[in-house]
Amino acid sequence: MAVLFFDLDGTLIDSAVGITRCVAYALEKLGEPVPAQAQLRRWIGPSLRDSFGPLLNDHARTELAVELYRERFETEGWKEHALYAGITELIEGLHADGHRLAVVTAKNEPHAVRIIEHLPFGHRFETVSGATIDGRISHKPELIAAALERLQVAPDVCWMIGDRRMDIEGARSHGMASVGVSWGFGGEAELQAAGATHILSEPSQLRALFRSPAA
Repeated sequence: MAVLFFDLDGTLIDSAVGITRCVAYALEKLGEPVPAQAQLRRWIGPSLRDSFGPLLNDHARTELAVELYRERFETEGWKEHALYAGITELIEGLHADGHRLAVVTAKNEPHAVRIIEHLPFGHRFETVSGATIDGRISHKPELIAAALERLQVAPDVCWMIGDRRMDIEGARSHGMASVGVSWGFGGEAELQAAGATHILSEPSQLRALFRSPAA
């Protein structure tokens, strides 16, 4: 059986509303123009500092923006999401098939844990590896390393499953196989360019993949 690391935003949940509203809130509080919705959606996946930093070009204002984002996220943003169709059945099915499951996300760990605990299948995940509050650990290679350490598993029995290039690149940094899911925010072209081992368009295909000898 495999050990499956799932990204959160864009893979398990459609969190576009919560994330983009929190980004807009932070920028408005700072007196900064708010990008168009299409641009804001590109913020889903990278760490907050990686997104706010180039825009604000000031360390102190970047840290303040992160704090403002969290201010709204902790009261409203964390619950502004929806499950993708078929995800509950997927996770329950993978668990029933005997796979070990974990979440690896660039979202800060306390927020990620809070969301996972409220999902109907959240108890199926053995751990949630998320970013540290101070941003010291926030990129996928480090987050995957933390999950590997917690579960005491080797990369060659693990798969990273996610919707953005950061998920695929994080897996490749550990020599780990990956599945890009095109129902999220990255899209097939991004996932293909990043070198995903497989690219799937429906959650049901994922369970089938891990039931096949090829996986």
